[in-house]
Amino acid sequence: MAGCRGRPRRRAHPHPCRDGAAGRGGRDAGCAGRRRARRAGRRHRRRRAADPAPAAARRAAGGRARLPQCPRRAAQRVTPGAAPRALAARILAAVLGGRSLKAELAARLDTLRDPRDRALVEAMCFAALRRHPRYAHVLSTWMAKPLGRADAQVQALLVLGLAQLDALAMPPHAAIAATAEAARLLDRPRHVGLVNALLRRATREPLPASADPAVASAHPRWLLDALQADWGADAAAIVEANRAPAPMWLRVNARRVGRDAYRQRLADAGIEAAPAAELGDALVLAEPLAPTRLPDWGEGHVSVQDGSAQQVADALEVADGTRVLDACAAPGGKAAHLLERARVALTALDVDAQRVRRIGSGLERLGLAAGVDLRTADAADPTAWWDGEPYDAVLLDAPCSATGVVRRQPDILVHRRARDIDAVVALQARLLDALWPTLRVGGRLLYATCSVLRRENALQVEAFLAHTPRMRAVPLDARFGRADGPGRQRLPGEHGMDGFFYALMQRVD
Repeated sequence: MAGCRGRPRRRAHPHPCRDGAAGRGGRDAGCAGRRRARRAGRRHRRRRAADPAPAAARRAAGGRARLPQCPRRAAQRVTPGAAPRALAARILAAVLGGRSLKAELAARLDTLRDPRDRALVEAMCFAALRRHPRYAHVLSTWMAKPLGRADAQVQALLVLGLAQLDALAMPPHAAIAATAEAARLLDRPRHVGLVNALLRRATREPLPASADPAVASAHPRWLLDALQADWGADAAAIVEANRAPAPMWLRVNARRVGRDAYRQRLADAGIEAAPAAELGDALVLAEPLAPTRLPDWGEGHVSVQDGSAQQVADALEVADGTRVLDACAAPGGKAAHLLERARVALTALDVDAQRVRRIGSGLERLGLAAGVDLRTADAADPTAWWDGEPYDAVLLDAPCSATGVVRRQPDILVHRRARDIDAVVALQARLLDALWPTLRVGGRLLYATCSVLRRENALQVEAFLAHTPRMRAVPLDARFGRADGPGRQRLPGEHGMDGFFYALMQRVD
């Protein structure tokens, strides 16, 4: 059959934007009517441009008119918490690659606006570094094939994920979702599933243990051996203290405000703090917070300094008019404390010019910069900076292994090597030999370190006194820790303080 009459009829559905009534071109109009309706529809659908000029320009250019573009789909919403976790992975990967944790945090944290995110990044990085060998062991046990060097940030992200679930005990669902999504922000979307699967496994199974003490304790073998040799039964307590978060200590600027008055200001601001026994300028916060949130921080009423570092001023006991040398002064906290205690004539040295500028900035905030002689110089070479006038007191806060402040600088566990101790012991000996002649007769030298290794502390001072008969040890009392040779040693965590060594000596020509 020819034509359209042989085709089965189809029910015409009304156009969604037009009336469905029959008529010309409607349901009963036949094939011709439908053709007319289609032509009419095309005529009705034609539209003139609101401004013919753009269309004419396109035709003149030989282009073809385009249909309006559909609006692009909105960017996928980032999972809350993914951004700080991605940043933490970048920081941790850099630290494991040799960078300083302190430097990385200082350089990158300001990219986060929310102070809660900044605090989260710090907490995750510290927890991950304090237990890094253990978490690395877990991943090597669970992963059939290790990640390559190009995926170092993903490896760091996995370590951070384990730290969140284990050390920080975060709620698993949110922590896992945000950590897995952080892989996308690291340009590693193919690893989202891997991160998710491994962290979910950590919620179902115990983390695999290791029989290696260096892995279980997250301390390098050489350091475990040194702690055991020096401290015997106390070595385990040192390791545990190194893996615990450190409290936040404040030093109140006695030139500006009394400790009790400042404690009341903290209470008025909703910040809980307690005074420290036998430390007249110290307060300990119940919870750490950003220093800039402290009342009158900008006005120099308070500084952040651990209690054991504050005891340096107690040991040296300077008085008004004293001529004082701080031989290795950076970052400047101990020099500032001496200036808060008494009106002294202070010379502060450091071998690094940038650190010297930071000392100056800190003293300016505290209102203590006037009259201070700041110099970029090598303390081991007095001929380059000393004017020949003797000092009443010398503070040698010597370069050291920093093994007493691991809880504040956990990257020490990653970066420090046994051979580093030989070099630092030699430098300490050079500094002692160079500086004692700058004292007047009767003047005092305080040797201090933030180390717990006896080679740097008691044994170092014993060797110095043995070949320097014009210097003698001055006893310090039990406030400064346990007796060890000619000095006093505080171990990490004792009275909530960092590990520190003090040895006071006097010139006796």
